[in-house]
Amino acid sequence: MAQQLWSATVDRIGEFTAEMFEGGCYILFGEPLPDALADVSLVHKTRQAPSRPIRAGDTLELGGVALTLDEVGELANLNLTDLGHIVVYVNSPEQALLPGAVKASGPSRPQPTVGSPIVIAGD
Repeated sequence: MAQQLWSATVDRIGEFTAEMFEGGCYILFGEPLPDALADVSLVHKTRQAPSRPIRAGDTLELGGVALTLDEVGELANLNLTDLGHIVVYVNSPEQALLPGAVKASGPSRPQPTVGSPIVIAGD
């Protein structure tokens, strides 16, 4: 059974996130953050380390959609811990993996709303 490694709740959604979602890009960012980043981010208040580093094979629940992490960039865990920040590319296998990003796949692209849980879980 999977255990929860990290969680947050979407507190606000940036004005320009819909365009990002259409392209399969989800930017998570913890408070506080610059306004320019807030405009393109799913903003939350969690600033803590996952209970263990996240890795390929873990799951991400976002907007009620369960995704599998396929790749984890070398800075993703540090950014998630220090800033509550991670970029998630969903169903975008052609996307180059940036150091602070993860690539995930699932049945559909999530459409998170304010109050949506964000949960990373693994074995």
